[in-house]
Amino acid sequence: MHPLLRNFLRINWPLFGLMVGLLAFGIYAIHSATWMRDSGFAKSQLTWILVCTPMFFLVSLLDYRWVRFGSIPLYLLSLAALAATMFIGEKRYGARSWLDLGPMSFQPSQLAIIAGIMTLALFLSNTRAMPAVFRILCCAAIVGAPWVMILIQPDLGSCIVWIPVFLSMLFIGRIPKRWLILMLVVGLIFIPLVVHFGLKPYQYARITTFLNPEADPLGDGWNITQSLIAIGSGGWVGKGYKAPDSQNALGFLPHTIVHNDFIFSVMGEQHGFLGGLILICAFAILFLLMFGIAMQAEDDLGRLLATGITMLLFTHTFMNLGMTISLTPITGLPLPLVSYGGSFVMITMLSFALLQSIWIYRRTLR
Repeated sequence: MHPLLRNFLRINWPLFGLMVGLLAFGIYAIHSATWMRDSGFAKSQLTWILVCTPMFFLVSLLDYRWVRFGSIPLYLLSLAALAATMFIGEKRYGARSWLDLGPMSFQPSQLAIIAGIMTLALFLSNTRAMPAVFRILCCAAIVGAPWVMILIQPDLGSCIVWIPVFLSMLFIGRIPKRWLILMLVVGLIFIPLVVHFGLKPYQYARITTFLNPEADPLGDGWNITQSLIAIGSGGWVGKGYKAPDSQNALGFLPHTIVHNDFIFSVMGEQHGFLGGLILICAFAILFLLMFGIAMQAEDDLGRLLATGITMLLFTHTFMNLGMTISLTPITGLPLPLVSYGGSFVMITMLSFALLQSIWIYRRTLR
């Protein structure tokens, strides 16, 4: 049997099936959120998926240990893209975080975090003999360079994602727990200072609105209030597909971001509590499968890569679902596989391809 065919048959099919199912559901969800405006977002999402599919299979079937020589060039490329964004980036929703590449726009912060995960995995897997404090400082430098540039944009949501990814990879990288606890304590001490002195006015408003959305229901609290109304009005089984009396169809949900930030609000209203519960269960199974791949990887590089990717996508999912039900502040993080976003689709499919490669090539290490 040809090696490529043999590797193809080794794909983690439950993970692949869930990924394809959620991608298909995402196209349906985007269409449901935007059909009344004839925006073409669903077709654009399908195009991105089709374009990224060859990359997915190529990376899946390649041994993931190409990261040993490919992570640093990709990391440097992401830094260069972030630097370019500071000068020639396109400003959207208050943040200069997009590069206009002609036929497409690209968000370098999304490339930076997957490149950062690769570089951290490479470093931590090769420095177990180094004193813990030096490993932490080097990892902080790897994360700090892109993190500061993303913060300057400013893109608070993308900055937040780095924190659980960084800590989880340090834990899997065998950094002593006392250092991790110390870092958490110091971080908690600095949170009030960052909130009061380090945030832009609109970012600070998001925090205060999260704590008390009823304080300004017609201003800063409008989006979260309408999201809660939409999800609550869905009841047990929802209002149905293209319901004319929905919050979304009537224009109460923000039409500029409803297909990415508030996609769960649309699905909650359309399919109710049961539909939302099924979607959450699908993600729960997805993350259990991803966590299983991380645990079964037999070298540190694969284990660290899988852990970082799993935590990245879990944080996106938790923050996106949480902000639609006022469980977390509004951060602008899309829902993996479901929300609209071309560059995010590419990074997400690349992440799943790396997980598939770690699963496929785990047997070569036995």
